[in-house]
Amino acid sequence: MEKTDFRLDERSENLLRMLIARFIDDGQPVGSRTLSHESGMQLSAATIRNVMADLEDMGLIRAPHTSAGRIPTALGYRLFIDTLLTIRPLRAAKEQEIKFRLNEESDAKLLMSTASNLLSDVTQFAGIVFLPKVSVAKFRQIEFVSLPRARVLVILVTEDGQVQNRVISNDRNYSASELTEAANFFNSTYRGKSLSGVKDHLLKEMKSDSEQINQLMQTAITMAKSMFSQELHDEEDVVVSGEENLLNVPDLAAVEKIRKIFETFKTRHSLLSLLDQSIRARGLSIFIGSESGYDGLDECSVITAPYEVEGQSLGAIGVIGPTRMPYDRVIPIVDVTAKMLGNALTHLTHD
Repeated sequence: MEKTDFRLDERSENLLRMLIARFIDDGQPVGSRTLSHESGMQLSAATIRNVMADLEDMGLIRAPHTSAGRIPTALGYRLFIDTLLTIRPLRAAKEQEIKFRLNEESDAKLLMSTASNLLSDVTQFAGIVFLPKVSVAKFRQIEFVSLPRARVLVILVTEDGQVQNRVISNDRNYSASELTEAANFFNSTYRGKSLSGVKDHLLKEMKSDSEQINQLMQTAITMAKSMFSQELHDEEDVVVSGEENLLNVPDLAAVEKIRKIFETFKTRHSLLSLLDQSIRARGLSIFIGSESGYDGLDECSVITAPYEVEGQSLGAIGVIGPTRMPYDRVIPIVDVTAKMLGNALTHLTHD
Protein backbone atom coordinates (compact mmCIF):
# COMPACT_ATOMS: atom_id res chain seq x y z
CA MET A 1 0.00 0.00 0.00
CA GLU A 2 2.21 2.80 -1.31
CA LYS A 3 1.29 6.42 -1.78
CA THR A 4 0.87 7.67 -5.31
CA ASP A 5 3.38 10.07 -6.81
CA PHE A 6 1.47 11.80 -9.61
CA ARG A 7 2.04 15.46 -10.40
CA LEU A 8 -1.26 16.91 -11.57
CA ASP A 9 -1.93 20.55 -12.27
CA GLU A 10 -4.67 22.29 -10.28
CA ARG A 11 -7.24 21.93 -13.04
CA SER A 12 -6.69 18.18 -13.33
CA GLU A 13 -6.79 17.76 -9.56
CA ASN A 14 -10.07 19.64 -9.28
CA LEU A 15 -11.72 17.68 -12.07
CA LEU A 16 -10.53 14.34 -10.71
CA ARG A 17 -11.78 15.29 -7.23
CA MET A 18 -15.17 16.26 -8.63
CA LEU A 19 -15.45 13.14 -10.77
CA ILE A 20 -14.70 10.82 -7.85
CA ALA A 21 -16.96 12.70 -5.44
CA ARG A 22 -19.81 12.56 -7.95
CA PHE A 23 -19.28 8.86 -8.62
CA ILE A 24 -19.22 8.09 -4.88
CA ASP A 25 -22.52 9.95 -4.50
CA ASP A 26 -24.56 8.26 -7.22
CA GLY A 27 -22.50 5.39 -8.66
CA GLN A 28 -23.01 6.54 -12.26
CA PRO A 29 -20.17 7.12 -14.78
CA VAL A 30 -19.38 10.83 -14.99
CA GLY A 31 -19.16 12.55 -18.37
CA SER A 32 -17.43 15.74 -19.48
CA ARG A 33 -20.76 17.55 -19.88
CA THR A 34 -21.63 16.89 -16.23
CA LEU A 35 -18.27 18.15 -15.05
CA SER A 36 -18.57 21.20 -17.30
CA HIS A 37 -21.91 22.12 -15.73
CA GLU A 38 -20.83 21.52 -12.15
CA SER A 39 -17.18 22.56 -12.04
CA GLY A 40 -17.72 26.29 -12.07
CA MET A 41 -14.34 26.54 -13.80
CA GLN A 42 -15.57 28.08 -17.05
CA LEU A 43 -14.13 25.17 -19.03
CA SER A 44 -15.61 23.83 -22.22
CA ALA A 45 -16.68 20.22 -22.54
CA ALA A 46 -13.91 19.74 -25.09
CA THR A 47 -11.24 20.97 -22.66
CA ILE A 48 -12.61 18.71 -19.95
CA ARG A 49 -12.58 15.75 -22.36
CA ASN A 50 -8.89 16.40 -23.01
CA VAL A 51 -8.14 16.46 -19.27
CA MET A 52 -10.13 13.26 -18.77
CA ALA A 53 -8.19 11.61 -21.57
CA ASP A 54 -4.95 12.49 -19.79
CA LEU A 55 -6.29 11.12 -16.50
CA GLU A 56 -7.30 7.93 -18.28
CA ASP A 57 -3.84 7.57 -19.81
CA MET A 58 -2.39 7.81 -16.30
CA GLY A 59 -4.66 4.95 -15.17
CA LEU A 60 -6.63 7.14 -12.75
CA ILE A 61 -10.03 6.77 -14.42
CA ARG A 62 -11.54 4.36 -16.92
CA ALA A 63 -14.58 3.83 -19.11
CA PRO A 64 -16.70 0.96 -17.72
CA HIS A 65 -18.26 0.49 -21.19
CA THR A 66 -18.66 2.42 -24.43
CA SER A 67 -20.47 5.37 -22.85
CA ALA A 68 -18.80 8.76 -22.56
CA GLY A 69 -18.74 8.55 -18.77
CA ARG A 70 -15.71 7.61 -16.67
CA ILE A 71 -15.28 6.07 -13.23
CA PRO A 72 -12.24 6.07 -10.90
CA THR A 73 -9.80 3.17 -10.83
CA ALA A 74 -8.23 1.83 -7.64
CA LEU A 75 -5.20 3.98 -8.49
CA GLY A 76 -7.49 6.99 -8.86
CA TYR A 77 -9.02 6.33 -5.45
CA ARG A 78 -5.52 6.02 -3.98
CA LEU A 79 -4.49 9.43 -5.33
CA PHE A 80 -7.81 10.90 -4.19
CA ILE A 81 -7.36 9.61 -0.63
CA ASP A 82 -3.67 10.47 -0.37
CA THR A 83 -3.76 14.03 -1.70
CA LEU A 84 -7.24 15.30 -2.61
CA LEU A 85 -9.58 14.15 0.14
CA THR A 86 -10.89 16.55 2.76
CA ILE A 87 -11.90 14.67 5.91
CA ARG A 88 -15.11 15.81 7.57
CA PRO A 89 -14.70 15.94 11.37
CA LEU A 90 -17.08 13.65 13.20
CA ARG A 91 -20.00 15.50 14.74
CA ALA A 92 -19.72 15.95 18.50
CA ALA A 93 -23.05 14.16 19.03
CA LYS A 94 -21.89 11.11 17.07
CA GLU A 95 -18.58 11.06 18.95
CA GLN A 96 -20.43 11.13 22.25
CA GLU A 97 -22.70 8.30 21.08
CA ILE A 98 -19.69 6.12 20.27
CA LYS A 99 -18.09 6.93 23.62
CA PHE A 100 -21.29 6.19 25.53
CA ARG A 101 -21.93 2.84 23.84
CA LEU A 102 -18.38 1.62 24.43
CA ASN A 103 -18.19 2.80 28.03
CA GLU A 104 -21.41 0.93 28.85
CA GLU A 105 -19.58 -2.42 28.70
CA SER A 106 -17.81 -3.85 31.75
CA ASP A 107 -16.52 -7.00 30.02
CA ALA A 108 -13.66 -6.91 27.51
CA LYS A 109 -15.13 -9.48 25.10
CA LEU A 110 -18.52 -7.78 25.09
CA LEU A 111 -16.73 -4.49 24.50
CA MET A 112 -15.08 -5.89 21.36
CA SER A 113 -18.39 -7.16 20.05
CA THR A 114 -20.00 -3.79 20.76
CA ALA A 115 -17.22 -2.00 18.86
CA SER A 116 -17.73 -4.22 15.82
CA ASN A 117 -21.51 -3.74 15.90
CA LEU A 118 -21.06 -0.02 16.37
CA LEU A 119 -18.85 0.33 13.28
CA SER A 120 -21.37 -1.65 11.26
CA ASP A 121 -24.36 0.36 12.51
CA VAL A 122 -22.79 3.77 11.96
CA THR A 123 -21.26 3.09 8.52
CA GLN A 124 -23.80 0.55 7.21
CA PHE A 125 -20.90 -1.60 6.04
CA ALA A 126 -19.15 -4.54 7.76
CA GLY A 127 -17.36 -3.83 11.03
CA ILE A 128 -14.32 -5.89 12.10
CA VAL A 129 -12.39 -6.01 15.37
CA PHE A 130 -9.14 -7.89 15.92
CA LEU A 131 -9.12 -9.06 19.54
CA PRO A 132 -6.04 -8.41 21.69
CA LYS A 133 -3.39 -11.08 21.43
CA VAL A 134 -3.19 -12.81 24.78
CA SER A 135 0.59 -13.17 24.51
CA VAL A 136 1.09 -9.39 24.43
CA ALA A 137 -1.52 -8.63 27.09
CA LYS A 138 -0.29 -7.80 30.55
CA PHE A 139 -0.75 -10.09 33.52
CA ARG A 140 -3.16 -8.76 36.15
CA GLN A 141 -3.83 -11.60 38.55
CA ILE A 142 -4.16 -15.34 38.97
CA GLU A 143 -6.38 -17.29 41.33
CA PHE A 144 -6.17 -20.92 42.42
CA VAL A 145 -9.40 -22.59 43.57
CA SER A 146 -9.33 -26.01 45.23
CA LEU A 147 -11.50 -28.72 43.65
CA PRO A 148 -12.20 -32.32 44.71
CA ARG A 149 -9.82 -35.16 43.81
CA ALA A 150 -6.59 -33.11 44.01
CA ARG A 151 -7.63 -30.74 41.26
CA VAL A 152 -7.26 -26.97 41.10
CA LEU A 153 -9.09 -24.42 38.98
CA VAL A 154 -6.63 -21.81 37.67
CA ILE A 155 -8.17 -18.44 36.72
CA LEU A 156 -5.94 -16.03 34.82
CA VAL A 157 -6.98 -12.40 34.29
CA THR A 158 -5.15 -9.94 32.03
CA GLU A 159 -5.15 -6.17 32.39
CA ASP A 160 -7.43 -5.77 29.37
CA GLY A 161 -10.07 -7.90 31.09
CA GLN A 162 -9.58 -11.22 29.29
CA VAL A 163 -10.07 -14.34 31.40
CA GLN A 164 -8.60 -17.82 30.86
CA ASN A 165 -9.67 -20.84 32.93
CA ARG A 166 -8.06 -24.24 33.22
CA VAL A 167 -8.45 -27.20 35.58
CA ILE A 168 -5.23 -29.01 36.55
CA SER A 169 -4.70 -32.30 38.33
CA ASN A 170 -2.05 -32.60 41.04
CA ASP A 171 -0.25 -35.34 42.93
CA ARG A 172 -1.72 -34.15 46.23
CA ASN A 173 -4.43 -31.92 47.66
CA TYR A 174 -3.51 -28.31 48.45
CA SER A 175 -5.14 -26.39 51.28
CA ALA A 176 -7.00 -23.14 50.64
CA SER A 177 -4.33 -21.20 52.55
CA GLU A 178 -1.52 -22.73 50.44
CA LEU A 179 -3.33 -21.75 47.24
CA THR A 180 -4.04 -18.22 48.49
CA GLU A 181 -0.40 -17.67 49.49
CA ALA A 182 0.81 -19.06 46.18
CA ALA A 183 -1.53 -16.77 44.23
CA ASN A 184 -0.46 -13.74 46.30
CA PHE A 185 3.20 -14.56 45.62
CA PHE A 186 2.57 -14.99 41.89
CA ASN A 187 0.54 -11.79 41.63
CA SER A 188 3.08 -9.65 43.48
CA THR A 189 5.92 -11.06 41.37
CA TYR A 190 4.41 -10.83 37.89
CA ARG A 191 1.64 -8.20 37.94
CA GLY A 192 1.98 -5.79 34.99
CA LYS A 193 4.35 -8.00 33.00
CA SER A 194 3.41 -9.31 29.54
CA LEU A 195 2.10 -12.87 29.49
CA SER A 196 4.86 -13.89 27.10
CA GLY A 197 7.41 -12.52 29.58
CA VAL A 198 5.74 -14.33 32.47
CA LYS A 199 5.76 -17.56 30.50
CA ASP A 200 9.47 -17.25 29.61
CA HIS A 201 10.45 -16.53 33.21
CA LEU A 202 8.25 -19.34 34.52
CA LEU A 203 9.75 -21.88 32.13
CA LYS A 204 13.24 -20.92 33.32
CA GLU A 205 12.21 -21.39 36.94
CA MET A 206 10.67 -24.77 36.13
CA LYS A 207 14.02 -25.93 34.72
CA SER A 208 16.04 -24.69 37.71
CA ASP A 209 17.05 -26.86 40.68
CA SER A 210 13.83 -27.44 42.63
CA GLU A 211 15.79 -27.67 45.90
CA GLN A 212 16.83 -24.04 45.52
CA ILE A 213 13.21 -22.88 45.23
CA ASN A 214 11.31 -22.27 48.44
CA GLN A 215 8.07 -24.16 49.06
CA LEU A 216 5.81 -21.16 48.41
CA MET A 217 7.40 -20.45 45.04
CA GLN A 218 7.35 -24.14 44.16
CA THR A 219 3.60 -24.31 44.85
CA ALA A 220 2.96 -21.22 42.73
CA ILE A 221 4.97 -22.64 39.82
CA THR A 222 3.23 -26.01 40.09
CA MET A 223 -0.18 -24.36 39.97
CA ALA A 224 0.65 -22.00 37.10
CA LYS A 225 2.77 -24.19 34.85
CA SER A 226 -0.20 -26.00 33.32
CA MET A 227 -1.64 -22.65 32.26
CA PHE A 228 1.57 -21.17 30.89
CA SER A 229 3.16 -24.27 29.39
CA GLN A 230 0.35 -24.39 26.82
CA GLU A 231 -0.49 -21.74 24.25
CA LEU A 232 -2.92 -19.22 25.62
CA HIS A 233 -5.47 -18.35 22.99
CA ASP A 234 -8.66 -16.50 22.27
CA GLU A 235 -11.75 -18.44 21.29
CA GLU A 236 -12.05 -16.13 18.28
CA ASP A 237 -9.44 -13.74 16.92
CA VAL A 238 -11.71 -11.58 14.78
CA VAL A 239 -15.24 -10.31 15.41
CA VAL A 240 -17.16 -9.42 12.22
CA SER A 241 -20.51 -7.62 12.28
CA GLY A 242 -22.89 -6.41 9.60
CA GLU A 243 -21.75 -8.62 6.73
CA GLU A 244 -25.36 -8.56 5.55
CA ASN A 245 -25.07 -4.80 4.97
CA LEU A 246 -22.89 -5.54 1.95
CA LEU A 247 -25.81 -7.33 0.31
CA ASN A 248 -27.45 -3.92 -0.01
CA VAL A 249 -24.49 -2.35 -1.84
CA PRO A 250 -25.28 -2.24 -5.58
CA ASP A 251 -21.57 -2.39 -6.51
CA LEU A 252 -21.27 -5.77 -4.78
CA ALA A 253 -24.68 -7.19 -5.73
CA ALA A 254 -23.35 -9.74 -8.24
CA VAL A 255 -23.61 -13.23 -6.75
CA GLU A 256 -20.00 -14.13 -7.50
CA LYS A 257 -18.65 -10.94 -5.93
CA ILE A 258 -20.57 -11.31 -2.70
CA ARG A 259 -19.76 -15.03 -2.50
CA LYS A 260 -16.02 -14.30 -2.65
CA ILE A 261 -16.35 -11.60 0.00
CA PHE A 262 -18.28 -13.88 2.35
CA GLU A 263 -15.73 -16.65 1.84
CA THR A 264 -13.04 -14.19 2.96
CA PHE A 265 -15.04 -13.46 6.11
CA LYS A 266 -15.47 -17.17 6.73
CA THR A 267 -11.79 -18.08 6.50
CA ARG A 268 -10.77 -15.15 8.75
CA HIS A 269 -7.02 -15.53 8.07
CA SER A 270 -7.04 -12.77 5.44
CA LEU A 271 -8.72 -10.38 7.85
CA LEU A 272 -6.17 -11.28 10.52
CA SER A 273 -3.34 -10.48 8.12
CA LEU A 274 -4.79 -7.07 7.22
CA LEU A 275 -5.45 -6.16 10.82
CA ASP A 276 -1.99 -7.32 11.83
CA GLN A 277 -0.53 -4.97 9.21
CA SER A 278 -2.63 -2.19 10.72
CA ILE A 279 -1.17 -2.80 14.18
CA ARG A 280 2.37 -2.66 12.84
CA ALA A 281 1.60 0.55 10.93
CA ARG A 282 0.54 2.22 14.20
CA GLY A 283 -1.88 4.48 12.39
CA LEU A 284 -4.82 4.56 10.02
CA SER A 285 -4.47 2.16 7.06
CA ILE A 286 -6.56 2.07 3.90
CA PHE A 287 -6.47 -0.87 1.50
CA ILE A 288 -8.19 -0.29 -1.85
CA GLY A 289 -9.20 -3.25 -3.99
CA SER A 290 -6.26 -5.52 -4.76
CA GLU A 291 -4.02 -3.69 -2.24
CA SER A 292 -5.43 -6.07 0.37
CA GLY A 293 -3.76 -8.96 -1.45
CA TYR A 294 -6.93 -11.08 -1.39
CA ASP A 295 -9.11 -11.84 -4.43
CA GLY A 296 -12.26 -11.81 -2.34
CA LEU A 297 -11.73 -8.13 -1.48
CA ASP A 298 -10.87 -6.88 -4.99
CA GLU A 299 -14.10 -4.88 -5.12
CA CYS A 300 -13.76 -3.59 -1.56
CA SER A 301 -11.88 -1.05 0.48
CA VAL A 302 -10.75 -1.78 4.02
CA ILE A 303 -10.13 1.04 6.50
CA THR A 304 -8.38 0.02 9.74
CA ALA A 305 -6.84 1.62 12.81
CA PRO A 306 -5.08 0.11 15.84
CA TYR A 307 -6.34 0.63 19.37
CA GLU A 308 -3.94 1.16 22.24
CA VAL A 309 -3.80 0.74 26.00
CA GLU A 310 -1.09 2.73 27.77
CA GLY A 311 0.79 3.28 24.52
CA GLN A 312 0.78 -0.39 23.46
CA SER A 313 -1.14 -1.49 20.36
CA LEU A 314 -3.24 -4.48 21.37
CA GLY A 315 -5.41 -4.99 18.32
CA ALA A 316 -7.14 -3.20 15.47
CA ILE A 317 -10.60 -2.31 14.24
CA GLY A 318 -11.88 -1.60 10.76
CA VAL A 319 -14.64 -1.27 8.21
CA ILE A 320 -15.05 -3.24 4.98
CA GLY A 321 -17.17 -1.69 2.24
CA PRO A 322 -17.19 -1.06 -1.50
CA THR A 323 -14.38 0.94 -3.12
CA ARG A 324 -17.11 3.52 -3.79
CA MET A 325 -17.53 4.40 -0.13
CA PRO A 326 -17.73 7.90 1.41
CA TYR A 327 -14.16 7.96 2.68
CA ASP A 328 -14.51 11.43 4.17
CA ARG A 329 -17.21 10.09 6.50
CA VAL A 330 -15.95 6.56 7.22
CA ILE A 331 -12.29 7.43 7.97
CA PRO A 332 -13.06 9.63 11.03
CA ILE A 333 -15.54 7.03 12.33
CA VAL A 334 -12.86 4.32 12.32
CA ASP A 335 -10.25 6.68 13.76
CA VAL A 336 -12.43 7.95 16.62
CA THR A 337 -13.83 4.49 17.44
CA ALA A 338 -10.29 3.08 17.73
CA LYS A 339 -9.33 5.83 20.18
CA MET A 340 -12.56 5.42 22.17
CA LEU A 341 -12.09 1.64 22.31
CA GLY A 342 -8.57 2.09 23.67
CA ASN A 343 -9.89 4.49 26.32
CA ALA A 344 -12.68 2.10 27.29
CA LEU A 345 -10.21 -0.78 27.64
CA THR A 346 -7.93 1.42 29.75
CA HIS A 347 -10.81 2.18 32.12
CA LEU A 348 -11.59 -1.55 32.37
CA THR A 349 -8.03 -2.40 33.33
CA HIS A 350 -8.01 0.16 36.12
CA ASP A 351 -11.42 -0.67 37.59
